[in-house]
Amino acid sequence: MIYRDLNDHIRQIAIVDSHEHLMKEPQWLDEGPADVLADLISNYVPADFISAGADPQAIERLTRKDDPDIEGRWAAVATAWEKIRFTGYGEAVQTLANAVYDINEFCPEQFRAAQPKLEALRQPGQRLQLLRDQAKLDHIQTDDFVCACLPDGSGPDFFLYDLSWRPFACGEVDVAYLAQETGVTVKNLVTLKQAMEALFEKHAGCAIAMKSQHAYTRTLRWIERDDGDAQRSLQVLLKNPDDPDDAASLCLGDWCMDQGCSLAAKYNLPFKIHTGYLAGNYRMPIDRIYSGHLCPLLTKHPDTRFVLMHIAYPYSDELIALAKHYPNVWADLCWAWSINPHAGAEFVRRFIHAAPLNKLFGFGGDTQWPTSALAYSLQARKWLTKALSAEVADGELTEAEAMEVATCLLRENQLACFDLPGTRQAISAKQKNP
Repeated sequence: MIYRDLNDHIRQIAIVDSHEHLMKEPQWLDEGPADVLADLISNYVPADFISAGADPQAIERLTRKDDPDIEGRWAAVATAWEKIRFTGYGEAVQTLANAVYDINEFCPEQFRAAQPKLEALRQPGQRLQLLRDQAKLDHIQTDDFVCACLPDGSGPDFFLYDLSWRPFACGEVDVAYLAQETGVTVKNLVTLKQAMEALFEKHAGCAIAMKSQHAYTRTLRWIERDDGDAQRSLQVLLKNPDDPDDAASLCLGDWCMDQGCSLAAKYNLPFKIHTGYLAGNYRMPIDRIYSGHLCPLLTKHPDTRFVLMHIAYPYSDELIALAKHYPNVWADLCWAWSINPHAGAEFVRRFIHAAPLNKLFGFGGDTQWPTSALAYSLQARKWLTKALSAEVADGELTEAEAMEVATCLLRENQLACFDLPGTRQAISAKQKNP
C-alpha cells in the first residue's frame, strides 16, 4: 500500500544528490549520446546485458556514434533485454525512457520518434534545468576524478565537486602533475606531504568533500604504516614509476589515506569512500570490498566524517553496524537503488531501527549523463516511498513520522554533514578572484 500524503511529500522534496560522475556541460553538448538508444544504455545496464549472455560487441555497438542502424543495434540485444528489464538497472532504463522520452515500448520506431527530445536537451542550460527543475535536486556533488574543484560556470551553486584522493590511496604519485599543480617536486615523504597539503590549500575551499574509490584497485583493508616504511615504499615507486611494486603501492597508499583523513578534518571535508559492489563485469575480488576493513582508520580519525557509499552491498548489515557504532560514520544509498532496489528498501527499514536516523543519506545516482541522473532520482523516490509505506503499514511509523524520515534521508542529513554554505561562499569568492 502506498500512502498518498507520503508519496506526494517524497515527490516534492528537493533532494541533495550526494554522488554523481556527471560530465560537464561542454561534454554533454559536444560529446553526449548521439541518439536516444545510446542515451538509454549509457549507464550501468550494459553490465547486466553481459551477465545475461549478450554479445559484448553488440553491447559496445549500442552507444556508437557512427552507427545509424538503430534497428540492427537493438535487434542484437532485444532478447537479452527481456532477461534484464526487471533488474534495478533495467528499471532505471525504463524510467528514463518514460520520464524523459515518453517511450512506452522499446522499439526502433519509438527511439527515432524521441530523437528531437534528446536534441532539445543537448542545448546550453538544459542540463541544469533538467536536474534542478524536473528532477527537483537541490544540488549535485560530482566526483570527476581530479583534485581541482573549480567553479562550474553552468551552475556554480548547483554543480559541486569532490576532491579526488583515489590516486594517493592507491600509492600513485604523479610527480609531474603535483609539481605543476602545487610547485612542489616530490622527492621524499616530506615533500609528498607538502604537496598534499598544498593541494588542500588550493582546492579544498571549493570542494564539497574528499572522495576515493580505491576499492577498484586495491583492498579496503587499512593498516597503519610508519614513516620509515612509507619512505622506503615511496623511493621504490619513484624509481620504477612505469612498473609499480604492489606491496610498495599498498604501503604508501595506506600512509596517504592516513594523511588525507587528517587533512579532511582540518579543512572540514567529509571523506567519501566507495565500499561494496564494483561496477562492470569480471573484476570483483569479493574479499576486498568489506566496509569493515576500514575500522582501524575510522578509529584513528574520530574527527574525520566518513561517508561510506553504496550501502556496502551486498554486505549492508556490516555498514549499519559501523554507522551505529562510530559517531564519525555515515552510510550512503547512492547507486544502491539501481543495483538492487529491494535491498535498498530493506536497508532503509533495517537502518532506521538500528542506527541514528541522521546517519543515512538517501540518494546519489552515480552516473555520467543528466538524463540518467534524473531517472535514478525517480527510482530512488519510488523505492523510498515503498520502504516507508511498508513501515507505516506495519505500524512502525505513522505517516507523519515517515514523511519526517524521508526529509531527513533525502535532504536534512546531508545539509547537516556537508558545509554547503561554506563551499558556495568559497566558490563565489573564487569566481570574483580567479
